[in-house]
Amino acid sequence: MDDPRRATPRTDHVLADPRLRAAADRLGVRLVKEAVVATLERCRAGEVAPAAVADVALQSLPATAAGMRRVLNATGVVVHTNLGRAPLSPAAVEALTVAAGATDVELDLATGQRGRRGRSAMAALAAAVPDAGGVHVVNNGAAALALATCALAAGRNLVIARGEMVEIGDGFRIPELLQSVGATLREVGTTNRVRLADYAAAVDEETAFVLKVHPSNFQVTGFTSGVAVAELATLPVPVVVDIGSGLLAPHPRLPDEPSAAAALRAGADLVTASGDKLLGGPQCGLLLGTAGLVESLRRHPLARAMRVDKLTLAALEATLTGPTPPVAAALVASAEGLLARATRLAALLADVLPAEAVPSVAAVGGGGAPGVELPSAAVAVPAALAAPLRTGAVPVVGRVESGRLLLDLIAVPAQDEEALVAAVRAAALSLQPDFPTSAPAGAGRD
Repeated sequence: MDDPRRATPRTDHVLADPRLRAAADRLGVRLVKEAVVATLERCRAGEVAPAAVADVALQSLPATAAGMRRVLNATGVVVHTNLGRAPLSPAAVEALTVAAGATDVELDLATGQRGRRGRSAMAALAAAVPDAGGVHVVNNGAAALALATCALAAGRNLVIARGEMVEIGDGFRIPELLQSVGATLREVGTTNRVRLADYAAAVDEETAFVLKVHPSNFQVTGFTSGVAVAELATLPVPVVVDIGSGLLAPHPRLPDEPSAAAALRAGADLVTASGDKLLGGPQCGLLLGTAGLVESLRRHPLARAMRVDKLTLAALEATLTGPTPPVAAALVASAEGLLARATRLAALLADVLPAEAVPSVAAVGGGGAPGVELPSAAVAVPAALAAPLRTGAVPVVGRVESGRLLLDLIAVPAQDEEALVAAVRAAALSLQPDFPTSAPAGAGRD
């Protein structure tokens, strides 16, 4: 018998397929060639017919030249760190497209001279936080705090409550961050209680500032006490407040979450925050405070190493000036409206698997508003779908609870419902006949 490998087409012949040549223009030659070579190996192994090599290679190509994939966040966590935190608004996405080309990021088109970098984004941020005399943006929240500490407290002391010496994501700790830029920490109080007198006793001529850190990813309850910003502002040194999650103004659903506006009105000299959490924008660090202080930070040499790019500036401005971003929309979504959506989606899935609309409890996430429960709704489906949905053409990530997979809708925009239903149907059909096509009335309801 003839060796079937003899019929395997040559690599250059497959690459000459017009569809693959077009894909190479879009994705790059390397990715397309890797797909073709892998498919040819399958052809030699008898897994792919020689005539189908180009078709199979084309089907195996990624959607984009980057490895990152779009995911539908059905976890019920609005700001999910593992899923990239805040999803950007359509206005911000459009702004990114414009910023991707040549822009006037540092050019005054009227005069032809060099202009202030990101001036329109800074103006938008200043307008959003009118209590701030000055504003600046760096590449993330930790960078904002590090810049402030380096500029103000290198070789000096800063005073911080022991209960605010927190660890943030991926094992990074606030005390180590502060010490890495040259500050000496003066801890005051105990893990659960601190008083104004503790701060006052620690402040001396070597104190650069008092730092108040919002423990945004945990809660300490019971026999506790803290010191408000307004009280700290009576001390004879500047007060820096790291609010963490980037809430610019008080929010009715998050009554205990500190905001930049409230901290500044209470007397904070500087507020630092993240831009990709409750603000709902791109990853960046916000510095908001007195005009002179912020300008000194902007001109510090380390600020250059923390500079944001034009894409961040564009997305931040569009987030601040454009329509409501997805995070803000999710925070005000009604449980009734979400349950109505879940009921409709469950009905669309009933012919392929047991699906039920159920009430759910969502979380803010992203180190913001710990302990706050957001009323939501989900489509409950068999837990066996969790893995197929994560690995589907459009990955869907939900949460397994009480033996079911809950697809919470609070962070799923209405325009993604069709994609969600299609993904669930495809996953269910891939596992058939594992499921009956209907569930007993009320089965599995909490």
